[in-house]
Amino acid sequence: MTRVKICGCMSVSDALAAKDAGADFVGLMFAPDSRRRLSVEEGRAIVASLTGRTPEPPLMSLGADGTTASWFWHGADALDRLLARRRPLTVGVFEDQTLAEVNTIADAVGLDLIQLSGSETWADCLLANRQVVKAVEIPDGASGGDVLGKIEGGTAIACLLDGSRGQGVAIDTAVAADIAQDLPVWLAGGLSPENVSEIVEQARPWAVDVSSGVETDGAKDAEKIRAFVLAAKEAGATAGGRSK
Repeated sequence: MTRVKICGCMSVSDALAAKDAGADFVGLMFAPDSRRRLSVEEGRAIVASLTGRTPEPPLMSLGADGTTASWFWHGADALDRLLARRRPLTVGVFEDQTLAEVNTIADAVGLDLIQLSGSETWADCLLANRQVVKAVEIPDGASGGDVLGKIEGGTAIACLLDGSRGQGVAIDTAVAADIAQDLPVWLAGGLSPENVSEIVEQARPWAVDVSSGVETDGAKDAEKIRAFVLAAKEAGATAGGRSK
């Protein structure tokens, strides 16, 4: 099964369209330079429209073998347990902001998870008051082994692979597939309803993350959201692999 995050929702109607389509996560932008940046009040209204509150994922340990892989697979299992109780979960996206600001906004809005998409370190994740999805940029020419060597367990609950810090640039699918053999990665960058099936089949990520790929003229398009979620989940159901 492939989980889906619809990022950059800017209104209650955007979030409800994602929920109605079967999305697992709704991303809300609080990064200073994002055109989709929300105020605390706007974010709080969106969270309130998605019924109920869910306890945070349980405290985690590295697991019996103490490896980075066991940590992230344990985190994926924790998120699946939360999703079984309620979906979608809300993810606040931040970039190069102080952790004090991040935590204040997370509390005020009522976020489920925090995503750090800037130059934050793995250790910074431990200062957040929510479990963290840590974005990892994949530079041109990097191998799967290069990227795996930079990912640290014991910090974030999940790892998101992105080619260009949310700019919609696709990453090398072969590199993503190499990493996904070991870790339950989230995959972002250049995804759309037209290509997500092929990318899920090739890379087998744990989750896919889309924003501009489900927009028309800069606004979320409910039809594109539905098409994206359907395509991603159908491809994930047939692709097999550890993402299930």
